Amino acid sequence: MGANDEYVFLGCYTGETGGEGEGIALLRRDGATGALTRLGVVARTPSPSFLARHPSLPVLYAANELDAGTVSAFAVAEDASLSPLAVQPTGGAAPCHLAVTADGRHLLVANYTSGDVAVHPLDADGVPGPRCDLLNLDGKGPVADRQEGPHAHMVAPDRHGSDVLVCDLGSDRVWHTRLDPVSGRLTLVGAAIEAAPGTGPRHLLRTTDGAVLVVGELTGDLSWFRPGGSGALERAGGHVTSAVRPNQPSEVVTGPDGRFVYVANRGPDTVSVFAWEPSGGTLVAEVATGGEWPRHIALIADHLYVANERSHNVTVFRLDPDTGIPWAQGDPVPEGSPTCVLRWTAAQAGPGTAGVS
Repeated sequence: MGANDEYVFLGCYTGETGGEGEGIALLRRDGATGALTRLGVVARTPSPSFLARHPSLPVLYAANELDAGTVSAFAVAEDASLSPLAVQPTGGAAPCHLAVTADGRHLLVANYTSGDVAVHPLDADGVPGPRCDLLNLDGKGPVADRQEGPHAHMVAPDRHGSDVLVCDLGSDRVWHTRLDPVSGRLTLVGAAIEAAPGTGPRHLLRTTDGAVLVVGELTGDLSWFRPGGSGALERAGGHVTSAVRPNQPSEVVTGPDGRFVYVANRGPDTVSVFAWEPSGGTLVAEVATGGEWPRHIALIADHLYVANERSHNVTVFRLDPDTGIPWAQGDPVPEGSPTCVLRWTAAQAGPGTAGVS
């Protein structure tokens, strides 16, 4: 792997959960054109629907979104092939998101169906051990078929401390939790955000100017919150992400400069572009993804990548540096039931090789 080479890992749904994927796929990314070349499947693991990386070690983690949920860890070689390290039960059902704390000592997992958050200690090599905590959430919302109980959908550890935000689609809350870095115990502090009833908070994004943006899967909107007098985050504004209904937005991302925010819309099958300023977001464009059911999007340099779950492809867009608007580039890359796009660079790779099939 050369110093300028880049790879992309793709998560997916496999046959265990009705998907058409085969496991974690590996693609090479051309840094100049943004084009993707599929290299093969590097790990045959069941429904690795979300992927994350260790902040300092060449280790990749996958959430296996099964009824009896597990997390899988892999060592990443210089050629970006994978070697299995461990599989651990999460103690919950349908883990759909995971993240590693900034100090690299714990792996946090959101179990969607069971509505709880698992904590796994990581050893010096980044290998997860048996979970050291399982935090149960509580609450429900007015949408009977989606909010009958808590549904943890995202874990977002603070880069500079022990606080962890948890999006709970079922209770219309973003929970404020705190992780003890020694014991690995996760304590519920309270509701950081109480969204409007029926919002269904799915994913969030922290902006460089201190706001927290929340995608509402059930209301189809993007809301932004800022610290209020009570210490909780108070709603400062919001906007629907598409006029087309039904819409279940999935992911929200931004670039390093924070000028533009992108939201993927499932149903309309579009990506919405918001110009972001301290005063809030302004919808400036909505662009077709060229696929169906954009489950995840990733911003890499000046390109946007869209994992279209139901059309079984990944589409590539170049971003206009002035307007932030994505422009389709090249043909879609076929991939069964893609659900997550994760960049991997030479600086993150380690020695050794493993098979690609």
